[in-house]
Amino acid sequence: MVNMRLAFLGPPGSGKGTQARILAEEKNLAHISTGDVLREAVKNVTELGKKAKSYMDVGSLVPDDIILGMIKEILRKNKKGFIFDGFPRTAAQAKGLENLLDDLGLKLDAAVNLVVSDDEVLRRLLGRFYCEKCGADFNVNTSPPKVEGICDRCGGKLLQRADDREEVITNRLKVHREKTKPVEDFYRSCNLLLDIDGAQDFAKVTASILETVGRNRS
Repeated sequence: MVNMRLAFLGPPGSGKGTQARILAEEKNLAHISTGDVLREAVKNVTELGKKAKSYMDVGSLVPDDIILGMIKEILRKNKKGFIFDGFPRTAAQAKGLENLLDDLGLKLDAAVNLVVSDDEVLRRLLGRFYCEKCGADFNVNTSPPKVEGICDRCGGKLLQRADDREEVITNRLKVHREKTKPVEDFYRSCNLLLDIDGAQDFAKVTASILETVGRNRS
């Protein structure tokens, strides 16, 4: 998988970020998330970073051309293999990425879509808590603390994140469906979309991704 080039899609709580990071590390692939790309460009005060900051400072979305410009710079250094984490988010970004890859003489091998039901997303996200003192993460369903409401590490109080409330999660899922359905349709039309059951055990999801991507390339 050294030369594998993938995009990971999926709703919040699907596990795409964790799967992308682990696979990238195991297979020596660049892990690329737009959030990290933006923060790095702003931190390094690049020309594109300065443009992005002007939008971010007023709470506006950074235009696609700026994001794609940043990604182009990163891809020039990572032609052998990479995983996009939660990108592209819109059909326009997907088409822009395709053009960008064409310019670099590259192509995407697959768009891995982690499929998880709304009920499962709610179960996962409503179960998340963090320690108010040390920031340690826990999940009452998958990695519960030894004592309910108390951090195993420092004894601090466990709190739920503000955006992990049911009404907020439900709205995030609605927005996700509206924005990413066209992305899924785009990659499906290109015969690149691979649906993976994201509700399986974590290790089984990883194995399914590797097996399905490998079969798709052969």
